[in-house]
Amino acid sequence: MSRIDVDKPLYDVNTFLGRFRHFAWMSDPRTCILSDDKLRQAKTLIEQYRKGQEPPGTTSDQVKYAMKLYSSAFHPDSGELQNFAGRMSFQMPGGMIITGAMLAFYRTVPEIVFCQFINQSFNALVNYTNRNANSPTSVAQLGVAYVSATSSALVAALGCKSYWTKRAPPIFQRYVPFAAVAVANCVNIPLMRQNEIAKGIEVTDENGNAVGRSRLAAVKGISQVVMSRITMCAPGMLLLPILMEKVEKAYPAYKRMKWLDASVQTCMVGCFLLFMVPTACALFPQICSLKTSTMKRFEPALYEEMVEKNKGKVPEKIYFNKGL
Repeated sequence: MSRIDVDKPLYDVNTFLGRFRHFAWMSDPRTCILSDDKLRQAKTLIEQYRKGQEPPGTTSDQVKYAMKLYSSAFHPDSGELQNFAGRMSFQMPGGMIITGAMLAFYRTVPEIVFCQFINQSFNALVNYTNRNANSPTSVAQLGVAYVSATSSALVAALGCKSYWTKRAPPIFQRYVPFAAVAVANCVNIPLMRQNEIAKGIEVTDENGNAVGRSRLAAVKGISQVVMSRITMCAPGMLLLPILMEKVEKAYPAYKRMKWLDASVQTCMVGCFLLFMVPTACALFPQICSLKTSTMKRFEPALYEEMVEKNKGKVPEKIYFNKGL
C-alpha cells in the first residue's frame, strides 16, 4: 500500500468541492475540545510518519486522523500550536454564540456596543492566529487594527441604526449587525496584515522555489480573505432577520422572551455556520496564483529580479499562500 503524503491535502483542492471537503474535514468543531497533549501527539505522529519512523502497526486511518488534528490546530507556516479560540475549528461554536447575541440584542445602544466589542475582539484574535507567519505584526499594529475595526463597526452599527430607525421599516434594524460586521472585516483584516501589504509576501514558482516577495500578491490574498469572511456570516445574518420578523408577528409573546429569542437564533446561526465555514474557506484556492505579466505591469522591480535570477526565463505564474 502506498504511503500517504502528509504534506498534501487528502482531497483535490483544485476544485470547489474538493476544497469544501478539505475545510469541512479540518474545521470539524469537535476537534476544538481536544486537549493540547492529544494535539501534540498528532503532530509527533505526523513528524515520525514523514521520516518513515512511525510506531509499528500504525494504520492509515490513524495517520489521516493525525493529519486532521494537525491541520486544525497548528499554523501551516510556523508549525506552532494555535490559540484555541483563533482556530478554524472554533469558528462554528465561537461565531454561533457571538452572532446569535448580535442578532438578538440590537435594539439599544449599550447592546450594540457590547456585542460589537466582543465580536471585534474575537475577529482580531482569529485574524492574528491565521496571519501569514512570515510577516510578523507588532503590538502597536495589532492595537491600531483592533481599535480601528471596533470603531468602524460601532460607527457602522450606530449610524445604520439611527438612519434606519427614522427612514426605514423596523426589519432593516435587524441588519445593523451585518452592516457592522461587513465594514469591520474590510478594516480589521487589512490592518491586521498590513505588513504583508507593505513588505509583500513570499511567492514561489510552480516547483516551490522562492522567487521574491510581492505586495500585489498580498493585496489579492487579503481581498479574498475579506470576501470569504463576509460570505461566512452572510446567510445567517441576512436570512434569520426575515424569519424572526415573521415569527414575532405570528407569536407576539415570543418577542418579549429575549433569552429564548437569543437561544433560538444562536442555535440557528450554528446550523448555518456548520456549512458556511467550509463553504467560505473553499471559495478561493488556499494556494493562489498570479500571472507574471500582471506583476510586470504593477511590480516591475520584482519582475526584473525574477528575470535576473532565472537568467531570462520567467514562469508564467507565481504562487503564494493567502492565509485564512
